[in-house]
Amino acid sequence: MNVIFTCGGTAGHVNPALALAGYMKEKNPGVNVLFVGTPDGMERQLVERQGYEFRGVEVSGFRRSFKVSALRYNLRAVRNLITSPRQAGDILRDFHPDLVVGTGGYASYPMVRCAARAGVPTAVHESNMVPGLTTKQLEGYADRIMVGFEECRQHYRHPEKIVVTGTPVRGDFFEMSHAQARQKLGFTDDRPLVASFWGSLGARDMNAKMVDFFAREQKEGEPFHHIHAVGSNGWETMKTALTQRGLDKCPSLDVREYIYDMAVVMRAADLVICRAGASTVSEITALAVPAIIVPSPYVTNNHQEKNARILEKHGGARILLEGSCTGDDLYETTCEILGDPACRAAMSRGMSELGILDATERIYNTVMALVK
Repeated sequence: MNVIFTCGGTAGHVNPALALAGYMKEKNPGVNVLFVGTPDGMERQLVERQGYEFRGVEVSGFRRSFKVSALRYNLRAVRNLITSPRQAGDILRDFHPDLVVGTGGYASYPMVRCAARAGVPTAVHESNMVPGLTTKQLEGYADRIMVGFEECRQHYRHPEKIVVTGTPVRGDFFEMSHAQARQKLGFTDDRPLVASFWGSLGARDMNAKMVDFFAREQKEGEPFHHIHAVGSNGWETMKTALTQRGLDKCPSLDVREYIYDMAVVMRAADLVICRAGASTVSEITALAVPAIIVPSPYVTNNHQEKNARILEKHGGARILLEGSCTGDDLYETTCEILGDPACRAAMSRGMSELGILDATERIYNTVMALVK
């Protein structure tokens, strides 16, 4: 069997495809897998690092601006819109797929559309609460649309195509218990752990607010352990700020550029402070860990706040908006949650209601039913 996975743009689009590809090869060792994305996108590096074959299709989104640079970019996007169907068709004829699965990003559009028009079974996985532009455009073509939550159905014109599968979470997130993860991190007391991060690049304004948060921790005797990932863009600025404010030697505060052992840290955490990207939402719901969420206001269609509102509706998360919250607000909300065991337990139950631990298996069964 030959299977094409097509995705791009963010790790949140690529990782579900990688998880499904790995699971599919475990179940069917003879399956041939090809990934299709943009030639120079970040998806290529992620895919090839896992040993899969990759082919590129020139496709790009449009920029909503009248600047000269944006107009030039959009002219190239129009040209790609014209040439990408031919490139996708060439791949289809060369590889002869039995199934094509798109997991998001504009890079998946030409391949899924071309396959559907050729009569090849197709499926699309949408990680966010509200479908992105690519998913909306493909809804009429794809045989199945796989979504993360039951509440997602209301946003689609073809409910008969919708299957609630959840979004895959890496298996290493479940390799140890909460207690084992704490032990691995070297915690010997019973103070809770707070894990906070704003994504791999970070967020300048939110990291600045976290410095005020750290100062409150120090002033009030470090009532909890805290691991914070700054992100690459703000690392040098953060190191300077910590030194200037005397926060660089707080024993219970661990500020890092990245959290490389994210599975261990998330498993050990009693509270997570984060954005509401689809991958993060799937992880915190699967682990049933309470969260304070500050949705990114810089994403298309404000989809992060829409993701977060589902968690809030089920009682699993508190939402603070970036434009109005302060470091003190974050700290006081943290202490309020950690200081109330009943609240923490209720939030954990709310997250658990949404967590889908067998998402990869559900997706696999859905797409394989199309082939059969």
